Amino acid sequence: MADVKIRSETGATPHPIRDEELRQGIELLFFAYRDFTSDPDAILAPHGLGRAHHRAIYFIGRNPEITVADLLGILRITKQSLGRVLKQLVARGYVVQRTGTRDRRQRLLTLTPTGIDLEQQLTSTQRARVARAWREAGPDAVAGYRKVLLGLINESERDAVMQALDRQ
Repeated sequence: MADVKIRSETGATPHPIRDEELRQGIELLFFAYRDFTSDPDAILAPHGLGRAHHRAIYFIGRNPEITVADLLGILRITKQSLGRVLKQLVARGYVVQRTGTRDRRQRLLTLTPTGIDLEQQLTSTQRARVARAWREAGPDAVAGYRKVLLGLINESERDAVMQALDRQ
């Protein structure tokens, strides 16, 4: 594969990125994700829950009273898959689902106190991991990290993702 060239922010001469560097970046992303999810996986396993449950709990916690439709848009899983996940989370007392007040067709999702506790346990391990990495890397690297991750998001969705982050 041909090398890729990137231009610096100042518009200076493009710097070539070798294929091997791209492959290492992909592998680092895989390894980072594996380890980033390992602590929450271990917390969820005794409850018979997995990563789909974790993602739902996280985004419901970040967006109290999120609609099922909005959660589907974030998670990009089928309605059937989300239905199974929510059924378990509601049955186990982690999530409350209620009908919307303005639109009775809407189902609004909120974490229960038990769900909030679980979300905090799951997120605290990941926050500690990210905080440690950011401290070790320094502020310039953090800004670069955010730019790289934003660049990995489909271009058509970047603005919506950034707006969602800014609202929180």
